[in-house]
Amino acid sequence: MGLWLIDADTLARSRFLVSPFPETFASLKLLHAGAGAHSGEEAWLRAHLPGYRALLAADPVAGPLVDAGLRSWIADFLCPTPCAGETFEETVVRVRAAAPEAARANLRVSLAGPLPAVLERDDLPERAAALLTYVWEETVRPYWDRRRRVLEADVVARTAQVSQGGWAAVLDSLRPWTRWLGGSRFQVNLHEYPPREIASGAELAFVPVTTGRGWVSWEGRERYAVVYPCSGVLAEDHDRRPVPAGLGALVGPARATVLTLLGSPMSTTQLVAVTGQSLGSVGRHLRVLLDAGLVERRRAGRSVLYERTAAGDVLVEAPGASPRPKGARGTARPATDGPQP
Repeated sequence: MGLWLIDADTLARSRFLVSPFPETFASLKLLHAGAGAHSGEEAWLRAHLPGYRALLAADPVAGPLVDAGLRSWIADFLCPTPCAGETFEETVVRVRAAAPEAARANLRVSLAGPLPAVLERDDLPERAAALLTYVWEETVRPYWDRRRRVLEADVVARTAQVSQGGWAAVLDSLRPWTRWLGGSRFQVNLHEYPPREIASGAELAFVPVTTGRGWVSWEGRERYAVVYPCSGVLAEDHDRRPVPAGLGALVGPARATVLTLLGSPMSTTQLVAVTGQSLGSVGRHLRVLLDAGLVERRRAGRSVLYERTAAGDVLVEAPGASPRPKGARGTARPATDGPQP
């Protein structure tokens, strides 16, 4: 199994990051796979897959480049390890600055063999940067404000989980095969490679994305990251359909949005992040819904979680409505790791 050896000080200093570049790279992976895990991803693919495929059809290098870069794990130069506060444009500069021979070497590792002739060229970093910029500008940036709120909501939930159950509980839940094994050992995947010791003082970041299955990466011995899919209820809702008009007319569109989201437990802070409504507005909606018996609340450690009652389900699931069923989650898929296993 792939193990990282992390001392207590490094883990205590680790942080969660929200970053546009990993979200863009995860979206590139989803576009290249061409199949979504839930209705939100499928709707997004219907909107953007034709444009992506047209781009590949017009560029004989782009398709083979992505094929090679995602084959066994992610080619290092395609996906730099995230930095706190770095914009997409700043990260893609690092992609463009990769040495041509280093880029080809990364692709050979991913392919576990020689490059096809079409990739034996020096402009691969520039072409990769152009492709990633297309994915950002055309398929991610229009949704970024919304997605950022979703990612921030996940970070809020994970941070609360740290305070309630410690880091072991969080690391066990990030991805299907991440496990805290004790004794400084963190299992990051199931690949059989020698343990990698993370030097004391190194940067360690946990970075959520709304699509895909996540990956791990590092640069030298100074910076490490675990990119993980945010919790299913948030990921599935990031491009959800509008609240049914009948429900919105009955209780108001903003309140109907809150009620629809509460098919799975969520905190007030998560609702604020996902809906974009103010804390005061969300609080007022929750009080009305509680008084009407449409939602209930319960304490989980230091958090208060809200969820629809049976009466709330009846209202949301009335004929003509199209909600996500109570308790539904995004479909989990096996993880794929990179740039390094």
